[in-house]
Amino acid sequence: MKEKVVLAYSGGLDTTAIIPWLKENFGYEVICCCIDCGQGEELDGLDERAKMSGASKLYIENIIDDFCDNYIMPCVKAGAVYENKYLLGTSMARPAIAKKLVEIARKEGAVAICHGATGKGNDQIRFELGIKALAPDIKIIAPWRMTDVWTMQSREDEIEYCKAHGIHLPFSADSSYSRDRNLWHISHEGLELEDPANEPNYKHLLVLGVTPEEAPDQGEYVTMTFEKGIPTSVNGEKMKVSEVIAKLNELGGKHGIGIVDIVENRVVGMKSRGVYETPGGTILMEAHQQLEELILDRATMEVKKDMANKFAQIVYEGKWYTPLREAIQAFIESTQQYVTGEVKFKLYKGNITKAGTTSPYSLYSESLASFTTGDLYDHHDADGFITLFGLPLKVRAMKLAEVKNNQK
Repeated sequence: MKEKVVLAYSGGLDTTAIIPWLKENFGYEVICCCIDCGQGEELDGLDERAKMSGASKLYIENIIDDFCDNYIMPCVKAGAVYENKYLLGTSMARPAIAKKLVEIARKEGAVAICHGATGKGNDQIRFELGIKALAPDIKIIAPWRMTDVWTMQSREDEIEYCKAHGIHLPFSADSSYSRDRNLWHISHEGLELEDPANEPNYKHLLVLGVTPEEAPDQGEYVTMTFEKGIPTSVNGEKMKVSEVIAKLNELGGKHGIGIVDIVENRVVGMKSRGVYETPGGTILMEAHQQLEELILDRATMEVKKDMANKFAQIVYEGKWYTPLREAIQAFIESTQQYVTGEVKFKLYKGNITKAGTTSPYSLYSESLASFTTGDLYDHHDADGFITLFGLPLKVRAMKLAEVKNNQK
């Protein structure tokens, strides 16, 4: 009986070419596994393509709700953003995918898991760290790093390889963007984006929405509710998290929200340039933050900001299945106990403008914040506070003046 390998299968040219390559070079029975994180029509026709290419079986596993509830929402609650711009769309999905690949490998009794990530990218790290953490006994095959066996270097090479094995595919050798899509976002790399001096060709590039210039001239108000940091409704309609994100994608895409052009620092050390579309995620992150402003005290917010940066780095580097991620997430969860309320905002040509926020747990006191004197605040108390708060500055200045006088 042939040994089995589970292939993380997207249906694209790379992973399709890997099927006959695995059979030819290793004699494996290839079981394809496509993980549905909300990539939509990209899943059409995959079963026929996988079987035609030599796979014995194809799993299409829908993990959209798991992805939203257990990977996206911890990052939203944390406010995790990598290098101030990237909302971690690909990064969050990889540990969820790795977990499902391991599950299918166990079910099938596979000895190996194969992925099509390149040797220059972040995904190889994210997939493999996840697999190592969950199944240290399963072998990992990364064709793009096996240059002595994997000799294909271009789309043309892959197409010719498939043809030589009797596989005729609906792919062309024409260059196109390298994309990754799920419910949270779509990323674009390649073509003109490879040179940071070039402006993105947005008319050719965008998939989930339009540019702000092409958005409607009329703004649109949106109201959301949250319970313990989790979104529960949009415009009065109760929804689960995946439905909230889908609805916000629709609204955000319409109004040109969430288009980011970034040069980021990859884990492997190089800089890369990409454009990310995250319309619904940008709205959700902003709405959540808008509510937190009312509820979290100053000291907690300060520490949470530091934890957000650390959490983003952990997720970006593929270290989801680590004690550190669990510990930081436990802290984040404790901050969300009272993040409950309603957020209203207006979407207009790429902007999200506040239109009112309420919460039963709001720490905002109108009597304290107003210029009139309330019962809780006596202006005279500020004298003693400033004296003590500024004491180190005053002592230092006095000491410097004393030293200067002694030097005369």
